[in-house]
Amino acid sequence: MEEQQQTDRGSETDRYISFDGIDCNGNARRVMELIERNLAASPQSIAFWEYFMAKRKPRSGPPPDDLFLVHCHINQIRELFEERADAEALAFLLRVEEECC
Repeated sequence: MEEQQQTDRGSETDRYISFDGIDCNGNARRVMELIERNLAASPQSIAFWEYFMAKRKPRSGPPPDDLFLVHCHINQIRELFEERADAEALAFLLRVEEECC
């Protein structure tokens, strides 16, 4: 049945059927690049974003992967993109949220 559902939809992705064909790790890396781009355009540093970016390279223990960070902080990321009026980043974030989080 699952195979039939995938065939009927063609190339449409659906996380509830399968993550097959969805590059969630690559998409999370792209979200991180979009965050970095938006932060670089900011005239001031923001304490939360300093904390967030520092979490990527902790002083001890294994670093969390980008998908985990995006998933845990999706609302803050959305707020950043909205404040910067970055429609491209917002659209991509929505896609990642729907497919991967």
